[in-house]
Amino acid sequence: MSQYYGVGDRTLWNPSNGASRLFMMQVGIHQAELGLPSGIGPVQDDECEIDPAVFEVFVAALLAWHRKNSHAVMAALSEGFVATVLVLAERAGIALNWPCADLAKCGGLNQVQPSRAPGSSDGSWAVSLQEKSHELGRLMAT
Repeated sequence: MSQYYGVGDRTLWNPSNGASRLFMMQVGIHQAELGLPSGIGPVQDDECEIDPAVFEVFVAALLAWHRKNSHAVMAALSEGFVATVLVLAERAGIALNWPCADLAKCGGLNQVQPSRAPGSSDGSWAVSLQEKSHELGRLMAT
């Protein structure tokens, strides 16, 4: 059995039930953390409709939150979810607006201890996340 995540008639992802269940739990956690709806609807009859306009706002906020969050454990826990969301956003045709690499211009960091690994204050966080997203994209069935 599997689920279908889509926008209109286009399927973006066809995960197993277990992967879908875990992903949807993460959706709820990150919606609560951001205080925003994700645009990812409930799974009904093995299908989940994504509202691209709402999802675009959620993805932008998620990227900004992930960028500003320097807490090593929180970053590690959220990185896989963020990478998965980026695959869905790309497949939905959503243009990603990567937050700036210069933290001073971005308003600093949140959740500042313990910190992420050295080098995360530069643009390497974006490169690493993009690589993880592209790797996942090759593994995520449509």
